[in-house]
Amino acid sequence: MDFLELATERFSVRSFKDEHLPQEVINEILKAGHVAPTGCNYQPQRILVINTDDGISKLQGCTKCHFNCPTAMLICFNKDECWTRKYDGKTCGVVDASIVTTHLMLRAFELGVGSTWVMHFDPFKMKEAFNIPDNFESVALLVMGYPADDAKPIEMHYNTRPIEETVFYDKF
Repeated sequence: MDFLELATERFSVRSFKDEHLPQEVINEILKAGHVAPTGCNYQPQRILVINTDDGISKLQGCTKCHFNCPTAMLICFNKDECWTRKYDGKTCGVVDASIVTTHLMLRAFELGVGSTWVMHFDPFKMKEAFNIPDNFESVALLVMGYPADDAKPIEMHYNTRPIEETVFYDKF
């Protein structure tokens, strides 16, 4: 499958089989996050893998958007390790974590693992439930697992704006 086909076919899975992902599959997914580009290659990403019944139970107390997933990854960044833009002090931690999350999500799909990128979670509850250090900021939650037999994209998945509405060029 070429990249554009993979990116087009991937969809947010909200119905999973009731089985945790094997460690070998998790390791393959994590490799994609490990090679993701980050600002100056500082690699501030920190990924919490949640793959036990106890961990999933804690996760369910932090978000209603868990979709009864058997596995999840919380993608954070270490605020002390981000590249900072000198002009305005903006750090690239959120961008870095988002790029890493995208790599994880696409590699998971390539391996037959469904996922949904969730931002609707309580970061304070997450911090408490999983003992996340104060210098880590939680950016994205990937709920994941093998798609249930009835998993399918939501209808809006196929609705895209014309490319002319989302791209513009400088004109001289």
